[in-house]
Amino acid sequence: MGYVGPLVVAQLRRSHPDATLVGFDVGYFAPCLTTSRVLPESRLDSQHFGDVRNFPAELLNGVDGVVYLAAISNDPMGNAYENVTLDINYRACVDLAKKAKAAGVGSFVFASSCSVYGFAADGARNEQSALDPLTAYARSKVYAERDLEPLADSKFKITCLRYATACGMSDRLRLDLVVNDFVASAVAAKKITILSDGTPWRPLIHVRDMARAIDWAIGRTAETGGDFLVVNTGSDSWNYQVKNLAEAVAEIIPGIEVSINKAAPPDKRSYKADFALFRKLAPNYQPQVDLPTTIKELKTGLEEMNFHDADFRKSNLMRLNTLSGLRKNNLLTENLTWVQAA
Repeated sequence: MGYVGPLVVAQLRRSHPDATLVGFDVGYFAPCLTTSRVLPESRLDSQHFGDVRNFPAELLNGVDGVVYLAAISNDPMGNAYENVTLDINYRACVDLAKKAKAAGVGSFVFASSCSVYGFAADGARNEQSALDPLTAYARSKVYAERDLEPLADSKFKITCLRYATACGMSDRLRLDLVVNDFVASAVAAKKITILSDGTPWRPLIHVRDMARAIDWAIGRTAETGGDFLVVNTGSDSWNYQVKNLAEAVAEIIPGIEVSINKAAPPDKRSYKADFALFRKLAPNYQPQVDLPTTIKELKTGLEEMNFHDADFRKSNLMRLNTLSGLRKNNLLTENLTWVQAA
């Protein structure tokens, strides 16, 4: 019930119309609907509410595949809730995988991240490259991959999708992502301010293509990648410098001023990713959405929302603000569990 989930639900429902699809979510961001006219989870056969840190094993009876999207999902949230990030993104993931294996589940898909590469100034990183996780979020992904690997075998296939940075329109839009932020700034303020010097590299992927990759991962066989697979998930053509992203937005949305902080210290989160393995293993599931289309869809979606908040970084379209608001209203504990008396 976050940013990626609605697109995954829609993709799986299209690809597997007769499958039983079951959702499980704690519901932090369930109310954060943006352009959707219907609850995205209505496409599921059932939706359960609960905390993945206490996942009920009985829900896994008869399940063929598990997709683990649950995460404290970016660096600001990870910095604010470091222990919770490790609990949800890492420990709960491995615990659920163990329960899934014991229940006879055949396929486990983990949404990992190319952020595990950290700072890489000397060429695109592939799956054999050294890891340099610079944040709690990135470390959580590294630890999860490490502890998932020993669980995989011929009856329990595990796929870790090291995603490029997400972008694009969703039923639960987030603006704390670089392309989404730039388009929102262009629509609301007619100005894009780049806080870095604009040179850091980011690989990107549209959220719809993330969903298609999950569809592939669920159904892949051991002949396509082995019992345990870690794969960079995205496209070589979507490796961009931050300043080029801002320029692309300005080309599509006229009258935009782009401001770059040339005096900013170097941003250590800079890396390009090599997606050759994903091209080889999943030729029919390669990313389809390009950057201009992504920008246009975001612009249209924001306009449909009547979006004009130039101060949106203080709004609930930033996920950390949503959590902070729930904490301020005494609805969540410091460990991000629901206050039962509420």
